[in-house]
Amino acid sequence: MTTAATLTPPARPAVRPRRSSPWWLAGIAGIAAFSGSGSSSLNGDELATISAASRSLPGLWELSQHIDGHFLPYYLFMQLWVQGGTAELWLRLPSAIAIGVAAWFLVDLGRRLHSTWAGVTAGAVFAVLPSVAYYGAFARSYAPAAAAVVLSFWALHRLAETRRGWVLYGVAVALVCCTHLFAVLVLPAQLIAAVALLPRRDLLLRWAPALAAGCLPALVLGLIGYGERHAISWIPQRGPEVLLKFPKMAAGATEPGVLLFAVALAGVVLLRRRAWAMTLLGWLVLPPVLLLAVSHLVTPVYVDRYLFVTAPALALLAGIAVASVPRGAVVACCALVVVTVGLGVPQHIEVREANGRFEDFPGAVSRVQSRPDDAIVFGQSSVRAGFDYYDDGPPPLDVLRQGPDPEPDGFGFPERSDVAAALEGRERVWVVWRGVKSAGARLARVKAVLAAGYEQATAWHSAETPGLTVALYTRK
Repeated sequence: MTTAATLTPPARPAVRPRRSSPWWLAGIAGIAAFSGSGSSSLNGDELATISAASRSLPGLWELSQHIDGHFLPYYLFMQLWVQGGTAELWLRLPSAIAIGVAAWFLVDLGRRLHSTWAGVTAGAVFAVLPSVAYYGAFARSYAPAAAAVVLSFWALHRLAETRRGWVLYGVAVALVCCTHLFAVLVLPAQLIAAVALLPRRDLLLRWAPALAAGCLPALVLGLIGYGERHAISWIPQRGPEVLLKFPKMAAGATEPGVLLFAVALAGVVLLRRRAWAMTLLGWLVLPPVLLLAVSHLVTPVYVDRYLFVTAPALALLAGIAVASVPRGAVVACCALVVVTVGLGVPQHIEVREANGRFEDFPGAVSRVQSRPDDAIVFGQSSVRAGFDYYDDGPPPLDVLRQGPDPEPDGFGFPERSDVAAALEGRERVWVVWRGVKSAGARLARVKAVLAAGYEQATAWHSAETPGLTVALYTRK
């Protein structure tokens, strides 16, 4: 006799990615970030990394006492890394690896907080963000900072759930502090999660000392950074309206940024674990608010790239939101990734162009069509490093340069101050500066060339701002 039970087909298991997803998504994220490493020119910040990493330990210590002291841990790492060379691909590889690491822990954190689909979607969205394509192929510490931040949240969740890993959590917090000073602005969000730990005194007594110990590097580097705040005097003061541009900054483009931010807010509502929902929201929105507060209370410091550490939170909350769609999570997750890719295509193309880092040094070098008696002058001494890196042919005579090494307390080079005397007998002089064509009129070096009896014959500026300008001046 056939029973009703035998007529009922067995329930199909829910479609879900394999548990190995973090590995292949980490690889995809790292490859996606690395894919543009060799096409866009190094910019001034990346050339500063080469300059700092190429110095001796005493030289690096001398530099850190005047500028970029809070980058000292990163520079020490890169000092070891450049032993393998200073090619563009090699210099940017650590950032691409860091993106892969961030994606791995992001996928697993999403799985722990919500579901496997939430984690996979978060990792996939993160991998295809234009901001990841930019900072994942950038020889600075922004991608490592993002990886350290994701690790710290993953370690905090593991500590809360298993009561193990308090040493790992302390190390992760220390890495956050060492990779970039303003990455510590995500840590107040973790205090929200700590509220849920209050009833568990044994766990709280482990978490609090681990957090305090991990924050010690931030205290030291923060004092160093405050003493060197003159080095960021170029940063303008920002008003609250700058927060409206935050979604664009986090995602790397306006359209996907606004979309993902709206979906991420839905993820805050849909995540049933309320303490963690508020923690992730704090991870996303507290850093820009706190950075703006520091700007007004201490010194102007609001720069978009300091907030890249919020991009993983944007992807994670968006992944949680679409994975919560009843009976359509798979379709919603795939649709979100596809739409994010489609909206970000123009920016993905831009960051992979020669001028993708806004300073096209190879293009500038190619514009200098010099004759045997031509001279070259740099509007900002540090721009010279780009020509040193990319110029393979015999360049015009650098008439102001004094010695091959950069200044011990900065990234510029020692120069003569008597521009007119240095240009004596020269009929043509090439002048290169960072900025648009009109910016040359405000530069001391350009003013000195004009005062020496020259007039501008031609000028070229790269496609983006600030960009580079190459101008030819001839005797009147």
